[in-house]
Amino acid sequence: MSTADDFDEVRNDPDPIRRGRRAAELMTVYQQRATELARLRKAAIEEAHHRGLSYTEIADQLGITKGRISQIRATAPQPERAFFGVGPVNVGIPRRFGLEEGRKRPFFDANDQATQQAVESTLSRLSLAYNSFAIDPDRSVPPAGDCVIICGPKSAPIAQQLLEHDPILGFERDEEAWWITDARTGQRHRSPYRRDSSDRTDIGYFARHRDTDRILVHIAGITSIGSLGVAHWLDGHLTAVFDPAAELINGVVECDFDADFSVTDSRLIVGPYIEAL
Repeated sequence: MSTADDFDEVRNDPDPIRRGRRAAELMTVYQQRATELARLRKAAIEEAHHRGLSYTEIADQLGITKGRISQIRATAPQPERAFFGVGPVNVGIPRRFGLEEGRKRPFFDANDQATQQAVESTLSRLSLAYNSFAIDPDRSVPPAGDCVIICGPKSAPIAQQLLEHDPILGFERDEEAWWITDARTGQRHRSPYRRDSSDRTDIGYFARHRDTDRILVHIAGITSIGSLGVAHWLDGHLTAVFDPAAELINGVVECDFDADFSVTDSRLIVGPYIEAL
């Protein structure tokens, strides 16, 4: 997040490499804010219209033409863009470690990578810039700014800390399986795929948290294909699930997938629960 002094600091930085790098970073931040301002202007126009003003009256009061009003309504970003914040958005997946030729080596789960790519595709469609990052097994704090954390509670403490801020949905493990729990109904939801690997159906969790001046979106599957199912569902349903007044939005998604672990269908089975500000 930039401050009012950033511009002058860049201009006065004597180091040309640092100055160039920081200038590029700020350009991305300012471009994202300009896009968000365009969305806010469109939302303000629509709100004024819903309150009874004609578009001609709105144009007069804003000092622009009615044609410009039509152009703004047609080209500005959609309201659901704000589901992920203002941007740039940091998109993280777990960095795992396994043995290869007797040595411990890092790797990323293929389904986690597919989920990251799916989320980044949605962000691009919404004109949101993004950065990828790795979630190491001991990571407990997200990077600064808006984030999408694709991580289950067994992979890193960052996921458990986010779940502790969700009073409705959570993860529970017993001797039998991992479950997603619903405090409102008392129900527990288990992955069909974990029960029987021939059943290509999994479940995943999502939550959108407002954290002071940024947005944290948390995605976690019972298995990593469940996370991909959440990303698949969110991409098609942001308009319905987004509420700008919400402090918390969460739910559980069930998905079907084929032998290549490509999601073929997804559906909401819990929620969306929306906690207002």
